[in-house]
Amino acid sequence: MSDAYREQHKKRLSYMPWLYPNLHRKVRTWAERWQNDVQESLKFLETIEIGEDCFIAPEANIFAELGRTVNIGDNSLIAANCFLHGPLSIGRHVSINHGVSMDGGSQGIHIGDNTRIATGCQLFAFNHGTEPDTLIREQPVSSKGIRIGSDVWIGANVCIADGVSVGDKAVIGMGSVVTRDVAPGITVGGNPAKPLHSSART
Repeated sequence: MSDAYREQHKKRLSYMPWLYPNLHRKVRTWAERWQNDVQESLKFLETIEIGEDCFIAPEANIFAELGRTVNIGDNSLIAANCFLHGPLSIGRHVSINHGVSMDGGSQGIHIGDNTRIATGCQLFAFNHGTEPDTLIREQPVSSKGIRIGSDVWIGANVCIADGVSVGDKAVIGMGSVVTRDVAPGITVGGNPAKPLHSSART
C-alpha cells in the first residue's frame, strides 16, 4: 500500500468512522497502530478516558481540562472536525459524525449507549443571562446539563439547548431546535421541536 493511499484512507476513516470496525485485516493492522498513537496523545494532553476499540479522528478537537473530564465508552466513533468540550460522558457504541459541537458547561452532557449523532449537530449545556440593564458580555452563565438517552437518533444540524433530556429510542428530525424534553420513543421535528406523530418507537 502506497503512502499516498494510506494517507487518503486515514482521511476517509476520519470523515466516515463507521468504516473502521469492518476494515480488512491488513488495513486494520496499521489503522490500529495509528489509532493507538492518536488516542495515547490525547490521553497525555487532556483529562480523557477512552474505552476499547474506539475510533477518534485526529482532526477532532477534544478539550478536557481538569474538572471537565471526557469519558468515551467502548466501540464509540468520533469523526473529523468535531468540537467536544467536557464534561462529557459518551456511552458505548456511540457515533458522533463530522462537524458536531458539544460543550458540557459546568453540569455536563451525558449520552447513552448506541446513540447516533449526525453531522453538524450542536449541543450546549450552558446559557447566558439576558438582563436588560447588564452588558451581554457581563451576563452570568448558568448550566443545567443535557441528557441524551440510549438508542437515540439525532438528525443532521439539530440544536439542543441546555437543560434538555431526550428519552431512550427518541428520534429528532434534521434541522430541529430542541428546547424542551423529548419523551422516550417519540419522533420530534421543527423549530421549536414538536412531536411529529403519536406512536412511540419500540
